[in-house]
Amino acid sequence: MSSAEDDEVRLRAADQVYDGVAGRIFSGELRAGARLRIRDLAEDAGTSVMPVREAIQQLVKNGLAVSEPHRGARVREFTTRELIDIYDARSILEIEAVRRGAARVSRADIATMRAACERMYRAVVQVRVNDALDEDEKLLRTVYAASGNPVIMDLIEQLWIQCRAYKVMGATAAIQHQDASLWEPQPALIEAIERGDTTLATAITRESIAAARTRLEAEISAPEQGQTRTNVHHHQ
Repeated sequence: MSSAEDDEVRLRAADQVYDGVAGRIFSGELRAGARLRIRDLAEDAGTSVMPVREAIQQLVKNGLAVSEPHRGARVREFTTRELIDIYDARSILEIEAVRRGAARVSRADIATMRAACERMYRAVVQVRVNDALDEDEKLLRTVYAASGNPVIMDLIEQLWIQCRAYKVMGATAAIQHQDASLWEPQPALIEAIERGDTTLATAITRESIAAARTRLEAEISAPEQGQTRTNVHHHQ
């Protein structure tokens, strides 16, 4: 087997380990604070430790786990307070960004947004959650960047990183439950911007983030009360 083939096999194994661990986090089998022991996970998955290490790195990157020096990784805790703070900040910044950016979007920007939307839908159909979220962010980034304010864009990017775990969990649940409502605002936003309707584009953004926060609060409040699950939904 060639080196490239070895890498492909390892990456597939890492993806499988990631999906398995993430699924256990979503279901509540792995509770908040649970240690992610590399050798135990490797034994459970029937693989070597290398794919497990890579899977854990991806879990940390997506905000599903936290890494502690000399102690390894553990499942991250999610709180309603954190959710409210992040989504309140997102609402303020993203509504302003779309208000400023919608009127400045070019024809090329519209084409970029449509292409990202199509790729997002393909990723959803193929259950490629992270790819779907990446494409959604590319779509939104295009209109937000058109606002001409790089500080607002930088702050939004930071918040996206902070709430990536909510996005991953919510998108996964939406795909599993075939909840199309989470993927409907994007084409509506594009259409509103193309028609020059900044008021509608702003309203779509406001309603989408508000609905996401409501869904997330409902999901997080149950596990917090019973301390039995760590599971959430999202606005993308």
